[in-house]
Amino acid sequence: MDIPVLNPKSLHFPDVHKAIARRDGLVAVGGDLRIERLLAAYVQGIFPWYSDGQPICWCALSPRTVLYPHKLHIGRSLAKTLRNKPYAVSANRHFPAVIAACAAAPREGQAGTWITREMQKAYIRLHEAGHAHSFECWYPDMQGGLQLAGGLYGVQIGRVFYGESMFARQSDASKIAFACAVPYLAECGIELIDCQMHTAHLARFGSERMPFDDFQTALCSLSAQALPQPVGRQVIYSTLTT
Repeated sequence: MDIPVLNPKSLHFPDVHKAIARRDGLVAVGGDLRIERLLAAYVQGIFPWYSDGQPICWCALSPRTVLYPHKLHIGRSLAKTLRNKPYAVSANRHFPAVIAACAAAPREGQAGTWITREMQKAYIRLHEAGHAHSFECWYPDMQGGLQLAGGLYGVQIGRVFYGESMFARQSDASKIAFACAVPYLAECGIELIDCQMHTAHLARFGSERMPFDDFQTALCSLSAQALPQPVGRQVIYSTLTT
């Protein structure tokens, strides 16, 4: 299989449609994880996905799993949890801790993680530049403080949020973070959430599969539109009493 190698001096990516048709979505290898290359990849529906010891692999999945924020579905059990459980959900309060926890979270059928140290450093740089955001779910602890129970992170370009990974240290924490993050992102002006791969978990929230051509068309339009309200650094929802 002839796999294209990226030119380190160029941000150009090979044809994505050929990659999907001929290489199961593997677009290219090589390059680097600097901010400009990551942004150039995401707006084309491409993302880095590799493990330690491998070259950087750039991939595109078809069909693509997406979630329209206005179609978010909250099941009866989770709705009850959201009403009754003590918690707080924040945005951008602790991005490094969230991505590190996502990297450390065990994945069924996987050994190790694709969120390598190199990837963590790159996405922290993206976060510091305002292009990546985290959502944290906090539960009260026995000492009267708060502990990080779960969360998620992703990349935001224009009106698209590209979800990357989530974790839960305690029951329901990642679900709560996601259920609160999606309406907040919608309030900020996000119109499409890229979920990448189909899972039963995401399907329960209302995700759907989109042909890659349609996905790229949506990215072309929505990525160029500025958010009317930036994703802040704040508590976005809390059931805790003060």
